Amino acid sequence: MNDKFLIDKTKEILKTYNLSPDKHPPKLSKEEATKIVDTLRELINYHDYRYYVLNQPVISDSEYDALYKFLKNIEETYPDLITPDSPTQRVSSDISSTFPQVKHLAPMLSLDNTYNEEDLRDFDRRVKELSGKDHIEYCVEPKYDGAGISLLYENDIFVRGATRGDGEVGEDITKNLKTIKTIPLRASFSKQGMRLLEIRGEVIINKEDFKKINEERISENLPPYANPRNLAAGSIRLQDPQEVAKRPLTALVYQITYVEPSTAMPKTHYEAIKMLHEMGFKTPFLDMKLCKNIEEVIDYCKYFEAKRDSLPYEIDGMVIKVNDISLYDELGFTSHAPRWATAFKFKAKQATTVILDVVFSVGRVGNITPVAKLEPVSLGGVTISSVSLFNEDFIREKDIHIKDTVIIERAGEVIPYVVSVVKEARPKDAKPIVFPEYCPSCGSKLVKAPGEVAWRCVNISCPAQVVLRIRHFASKDAMDIKGLGEAVAQLLYDAKLVKNIADLYYLKFSDLVRLPRFAKKSAQNLIEAIEASKRRGLARVLYGLGIRYVGLTTAKKLASYYKDIWNIVKASEEDLRNIEDIGDVVARSIKEFFSLEQNTNIIKRLEDAGVLLKEVSEAKSNKLAGLQFVFTGTLSCCTREVAKQMVESLGASTSDSVSHHTSYLVVGQDPGATKLRKATMLGVKTINEEEFLKLLEESK
Repeated sequence: MNDKFLIDKTKEILKTYNLSPDKHPPKLSKEEATKIVDTLRELINYHDYRYYVLNQPVISDSEYDALYKFLKNIEETYPDLITPDSPTQRVSSDISSTFPQVKHLAPMLSLDNTYNEEDLRDFDRRVKELSGKDHIEYCVEPKYDGAGISLLYENDIFVRGATRGDGEVGEDITKNLKTIKTIPLRASFSKQGMRLLEIRGEVIINKEDFKKINEERISENLPPYANPRNLAAGSIRLQDPQEVAKRPLTALVYQITYVEPSTAMPKTHYEAIKMLHEMGFKTPFLDMKLCKNIEEVIDYCKYFEAKRDSLPYEIDGMVIKVNDISLYDELGFTSHAPRWATAFKFKAKQATTVILDVVFSVGRVGNITPVAKLEPVSLGGVTISSVSLFNEDFIREKDIHIKDTVIIERAGEVIPYVVSVVKEARPKDAKPIVFPEYCPSCGSKLVKAPGEVAWRCVNISCPAQVVLRIRHFASKDAMDIKGLGEAVAQLLYDAKLVKNIADLYYLKFSDLVRLPRFAKKSAQNLIEAIEASKRRGLARVLYGLGIRYVGLTTAKKLASYYKDIWNIVKASEEDLRNIEDIGDVVARSIKEFFSLEQNTNIIKRLEDAGVLLKEVSEAKSNKLAGLQFVFTGTLSCCTREVAKQMVESLGASTSDSVSHHTSYLVVGQDPGATKLRKATMLGVKTINEEEFLKLLEESK
């Protein structure tokens, strides 16, 4: 059977039986069950192959869970329909040939999933029946959404770390795991009478760290990582431990699975996690609750689901474990899961939908972003109707067409994200997405620099960019026009008084007082603030223009070197590259900007309005002339920007990166490791804040 048939059959079964992981599957007669059970197995095996072997799922996790739960329910109702090759009778694998394979001392099995209160009460009932006990105590803890690992300690030393693999055999990633600082390389297990033990855990990435990583990628017009889980799993399987060390990974441990001698095993799961917590391991101990009965378990699961989005890490549910470890052998295991534990799964953050159309938006610095309009779909309680496709390369890489069925996900602050295209479900009338040659807002021809992924509009007067460009131009480090924030910029634009930054200098008092936000005083204040900004000088004008890659430091270097903006307009890329710290990319961006006639027309209007487009020297002395300062960390005396202004007023220059030109690296609190390492390598002198202030005082 081909892919499209299997995908269509999956959709048909999901719809016909109204399947959802948080609902009980319908009860079928023996005859109905017999007719459908083989089809369900075939579909689940197909989706396992797509997910685990090809790494190209064609349905969402929740849809897969619903199918699996349907099959499992049928087999539990009619045990004679179970076959040895049923998907319910095996454990999935993530083993590759990249790392050596090692056997776990105790199997790392999956957990059965529950999705509602009724499922949890069924679990409690089964535990009581199998154990013969009327009262069962449970531990409830977060189900971390990361990469599973096992840690082996012998005579207190961490000797081996492995991936989960197929549960029996994993991959030896010891060197990579040793780079994670939350994994102790030594722990005092011998004091507890333990010679050898294996601990199960998870490697995760904090949501804030994940967000920063993705913000950096998005700023470079690279597609973000889909979720912290995938990034964590990929990170621990990198070939270079030094690269692993650069990733902000955290390892948590949540189960002691094997101990020698066995008599040293703690009596309860709560005691085991508390012991690991006190030994310095990162554990779920502070978020774990000891519950006297299943109703307390249900209440705690609801409580955690409500606070899920406020947690610093991703969780996709809660894990419920029988607290009394002595009952584990008695309760036993199924072929793939322990009977003494289960997982309560939260609402899914993944779904399938259809791309209806694609529109193109324009950002502040002209980046063109394709946005897919979707057939609305509910995901984690939110209706999703659009999703960013980031750039042309992202579209080409995933081969996205209009009318495609796609899997989308909400995770890690990237909401939403296209995980993959279900190409097998592509209709015959699907259309490739054609990227525009001209700006959809102003009609200017788009440019794409070599080595970059973004198409951009570099017209400074582009209507889609103008409000944010005005706000940036008026910001404190640029022209410092007090009272001109985004709301006022939008008001001026909507009133058709300002279509570009030059129009600010042609505003009249009479123009402002007729606007709803302006009284006579506020109108006069803004006119005076705009007038005062004319004398800020070339560096701040250059920064205010919003040229890609030209920050305040680069703007100051350009102003110092060229003295006059028209010299920069005439400069070639080669000339620009002669300036320190200006490479090919920055030089090309500057040349692109000033090559556009619309932009030079704006500069001419700024000049005609009396804006100073020449260098303004603020130096009061040349005591530090010829020296270059770089700052790292936080200073208690002032902000970094103020510190830069202080040394520049004494004739020195500043830079954001350490190089052989750097005279001093000023080190504040929480300094960056990269700058310190480079300073050491180049022999650059480092001074603390006290030494820096003393140097300034002596130079005045």
